[in-house]
Amino acid sequence: GTDAPTRAAAVPRPAAPGPDGGLQMVGSSEPMKAVFALADRVAPTDSNVLLYGESGTGKEMLARYIHQRSRRAEQPFLPVDCVSLNDSLLESELFGHEKGAFTGAHAAKPGLFEVAHGGTVFLDEVSGMSANLQARLLRVLQERQVRRVGGTRFTHVDVRVIAASNHDLEDLCRKG
Repeated sequence: GTDAPTRAAAVPRPAAPGPDGGLQMVGSSEPMKAVFALADRVAPTDSNVLLYGESGTGKEMLARYIHQRSRRAEQPFLPVDCVSLNDSLLESELFGHEKGAFTGAHAAKPGLFEVAHGGTVFLDEVSGMSANLQARLLRVLQERQVRRVGGTRFTHVDVRVIAASNHDLEDLCRKG
């Protein structure tokens, strides 16, 4: 089965290094205490997480905070900006590709989901991802499998996905 994404508001101020070298979250208001409590509660689980909030509110910092307090902390944390790459490049970055899959693919290359095996992939501005890539992402979330571009076999991956958006994804779905 799959875990439903956990939603949390983003942190409005940057995190600072804590005494153990990890991120120490900053904020003392009641809403921020609730965000920290939720982050601390979700961190030790394998649940995928959806963070939403305005640009510049610290979504990536909160994602790193969750990763560093998880059993995955010693494994990679790989951030990806979903809007800065075109669909083809983003697909290749996330899922990898086989040799000869497209012009310039002179060697097979694992994607970030494979590279992050045991760790976390942070998908920043996931709302910018095309419907085709969203469908491929669904297989990762549900089946924990990836297939490289141009490939024929699926590879199991143990990866947590933390996604972020400055758009209300439920509202975007309602609007089609």
